Amino acid sequence: MDDFKTLQLLDKFQVLFAKIGVDYTAMRKILQIKLTMDERRVPTFFNQDANKKGQEDKKYGYMKSLWIYVLIGLVLIPFMGFGDSYLFQLSIAYAIIIFMIMTSMIADFSNVLLDVRDRSILLTKPLSAKTVNAAKFMHIFIYLSYLTVALTAIPLVVRLFRQGILFFLITIIELILINIFIVVITAILYIAILKFFDGEKLKDMINYVQIGLSLVLMVGYQFLARSFEFVDLNMVADYHWWSIFLIPMWFAAPYELLLNGNTSIMTIIFSILAIVVPILSIWIYLKLIPTFERNLQKLLSSSKSKKERKNHLKELLLKIICRTNDERAFYRFTSLMMKQEREFKLKVYPSLGFSLVIPFIFIFNVAAGGEADFTESVSYLNIYFSMLIIPTTVLMLGYSSKYKASWVYKIFPIEDYTNLRKSSLKAFLIALYIPLYIVLSIIFCFIYGTRIIPDLAAVLVASFLYTVICYVSFGSRIPFSKPFEEVGNSQGWKSLILFIPVGLLAGGHYLAINQLSYGSYLYLVILLIANFIVWKVVFRKQSKNIIVSA
Repeated sequence: MDDFKTLQLLDKFQVLFAKIGVDYTAMRKILQIKLTMDERRVPTFFNQDANKKGQEDKKYGYMKSLWIYVLIGLVLIPFMGFGDSYLFQLSIAYAIIIFMIMTSMIADFSNVLLDVRDRSILLTKPLSAKTVNAAKFMHIFIYLSYLTVALTAIPLVVRLFRQGILFFLITIIELILINIFIVVITAILYIAILKFFDGEKLKDMINYVQIGLSLVLMVGYQFLARSFEFVDLNMVADYHWWSIFLIPMWFAAPYELLLNGNTSIMTIIFSILAIVVPILSIWIYLKLIPTFERNLQKLLSSSKSKKERKNHLKELLLKIICRTNDERAFYRFTSLMMKQEREFKLKVYPSLGFSLVIPFIFIFNVAAGGEADFTESVSYLNIYFSMLIIPTTVLMLGYSSKYKASWVYKIFPIEDYTNLRKSSLKAFLIALYIPLYIVLSIIFCFIYGTRIIPDLAAVLVASFLYTVICYVSFGSRIPFSKPFEEVGNSQGWKSLILFIPVGLLAGGHYLAINQLSYGSYLYLVILLIANFIVWKVVFRKQSKNIIVSA
């Protein structure tokens, strides 16, 4: 078994583990086994290539996947590499770093933190729960450290040559504290959820917490940017009562204190918080470990699903939307899968939240820029940003964690799957997108007045057309028939490219209302005709054998 360099480095801190009651020898052996097993697991990013290249290329797969974070880290160079407005620059830099680490923690390591197999296997041996949990914590911490190094290495090297060793050392200490803080806060959050929920409901709650956290991080950027103002071409902190909750400012404050000599009371408070809170969070986590271990068993239980009552109004609407029995059956199937597929919800619901929040962020920026007269403004076209959810969801409709069950498609006694393909998009639009759009439209009508109702109708019809464009671009995949591991990087680039049609649709709408009388109505008619043609052409009948893969 390999003796990893990270474990050799960890050996230098074994005294600290011994002081908090951890059996370091046992913890090291557990970590060594976990890291060895990880070498044999292929990360999602390389799954498609690994199937072709053989076993030797699977080793160190996680390390190979870090290059994307190196590229993202180039964005940090202006903030970490140049300038002396430390509180502003490094608040932005640490906001990006915390966002990247936190989302990676949520997406890739929550399963490790909530793994009940350690309790079943390791705690039957003469090992303390504290030792097992320390191994779990360090397992996650090691991989987040790799990610952090990849993200910050180049900006740090640039700053080392420009600023010197003190900046470098402060950053190393702060990055360690940030990683500790993120792992512990995530664990404490899950402990709180485990206290009150169990079984399937608990797993759903974890989904919603992960989604909500992504939204909080995104909205937090807006508050962070508004904590500063220009004074004589320099960024100066504009403290508010809520500034104390802006965690990136905590970690930026020590630079301002030590390198710029800023001894204001808020700078000192933030610097203290940057050190004390991560350390205090470890102490709280260690105290809560017994509770965590007891409640973790709730993940093994499952709650009985309640049978839904038949809604006659819903059934009537369904008959209008879906004309045939096959189409209605597939509609119900897709709706049920979207409700029950946790991984689908985890990948799609954050986009749903972003689509709800982003239009208002742009409106807020417009208002802050001085355009306060919403009675004449066309900034309501920001509602086109609600379409951001469409590429992600349309792509994810083709994937499932239970993809092996898709063999049933081949034995259905029907001639083609046109109805399945079409009804899956209808289910997404009706169950997810249209409710979101109605909420946005109501709020927009309060802000801009009822004059925009024809424009809102045009945007809704444009979203139907855009849904089909996305569907065709992603290859018209049969719903829920492929594993999530096959999503691949190329599909991610397609999602970015598919923002171009949104710009074209919004641009056409803007030209219509500015250049033509009754432009909104004319644009709406054009979109209705385009929808009728495109949906008819795309969803013409095809052979079952052509569209269902083995």
